[in-house]
Amino acid sequence: MDITSNPLVHFSKNKISNHQQLGGIETSVLDNGPGKGVRIAWVNTGTGLRYKIILDRGMDIADAFFNAHSLAWISHAGVVKPQPFSNQGIDWLRTFAGGLLTTCGLSHIGGPETDKNGTRGLHGNYSNTPAEIIAVQQPDLAKGNLVLSITGLIRETTTFGPQLELKRTISGVLGESLLKIHDEISNVGNTPAPHMLLYHINCGYPLIDQDTDIIWKGEWESMDKDPNNRIFNLSNDFKKCPAPMEEHAGFGEDVAFITPTADSNGASICGFVNEKLGLGLSIKFNTFQLPCLINWQHWGKGEYVTALEPATHPPIGQTKARNSGTLIELAPGEKRNYDLELKVITQKDELENLLKINTQ
Repeated sequence: MDITSNPLVHFSKNKISNHQQLGGIETSVLDNGPGKGVRIAWVNTGTGLRYKIILDRGMDIADAFFNAHSLAWISHAGVVKPQPFSNQGIDWLRTFAGGLLTTCGLSHIGGPETDKNGTRGLHGNYSNTPAEIIAVQQPDLAKGNLVLSITGLIRETTTFGPQLELKRTISGVLGESLLKIHDEISNVGNTPAPHMLLYHINCGYPLIDQDTDIIWKGEWESMDKDPNNRIFNLSNDFKKCPAPMEEHAGFGEDVAFITPTADSNGASICGFVNEKLGLGLSIKFNTFQLPCLINWQHWGKGEYVTALEPATHPPIGQTKARNSGTLIELAPGEKRNYDLELKVITQKDELENLLKINTQ
C-alpha cells in the first residue's frame, strides 16, 4: 500500500513516533459494572470512526462512533459478561447489548424451540462465547502498511455433538472510515453439523432519528405475513424512521423478511442515511453467502432502534428450516466464508447514491 496516497498520512515519517498518534488497536479489560472482567479491543481508524470489539462476546461490536455521532444502539444492559447458559427460552435478551453487531447462530437463529434434535434458545449460543485471540496486526508506518486487524477463534462445541469453529477477522485501513468482517466457519467434528447465521446490525440515535432513511431493495413480506402490519404495509413509508411509538413499548416490534436485490456477482448494499447530519452507513454483503436480509424496527420510547440483518436464513429456527429443506448441514471438514463491509458515508454524492437504492 502506498502510504502517501492515504489522506490521513501526507506527512514526513520523522513527525510520527508511534502509530497510536494516528490510530490503531488497543486491547483492555472492563473493570466496573455488569461487564467487569470482559476483554475488549478499541479500534481507532484515525478518521473519526472508532468502535469497541467485545472479545469475550464472540468478537461482536458494541459502541461505534463517527466523530461526535453514535452509530450503534446500546441496550439498557450494555456490555454484560458472557453467560454460556443463557441459552434457554428468551434468556438471550438478558445479555443482549445491541451494539453495532451481534452475531446470531452458529446453528440456530430464531425463537426458542424444542424438537427431537434438542432444545434451543433464542438466537443460539454464539454471542455468549468468548474468543481466543490469535493475531493482532497494528499499522506499520515505517513500512507503509496501514492495515489494522484482529483475528480470533470462537467455538460452538459439545462432546459427541456438533463441533463448529468460527475464525473471525475484523480489519480496516488507517485513514479509511470502514471496517471489514471476514468469518470462516468450519465443521471440525466427525458428524454433520446444522448451521444458521445472522448478523444483527443495530443502529440508533443520532444516526437513526425521525426521517432517517432505511436503505434496502428487494422482495419482502412482513414476518407475520399480515398485509395490514402496522409498519410493513403498502400504504406506509416504512423506509423512513418515525418518531417513538407507544405501540412499540415492551415487546412491540415489526419485522420484514427481504430477498435482497444484488448484482451479477451477488453484491448487495443496504444501510441508513441521515440527511440532516450528512451521515450514512452502508452495509455491503454477498447474497451468494447471505441470501436473506431482515429489517427489524423497534420504536419504543427509550428503546429506539432499527436493525438490518444479512443472514443465511430468515430467523425461523432450526426446526422450520429443516422441515423446509433449507437448513445448512456442514459435512465434517466443510467450510463456509462470509464477508461484510460497513462504511461511513459523508460525501454528498455518495449519500445520494446510497439513497438511490430505494428508488431504483
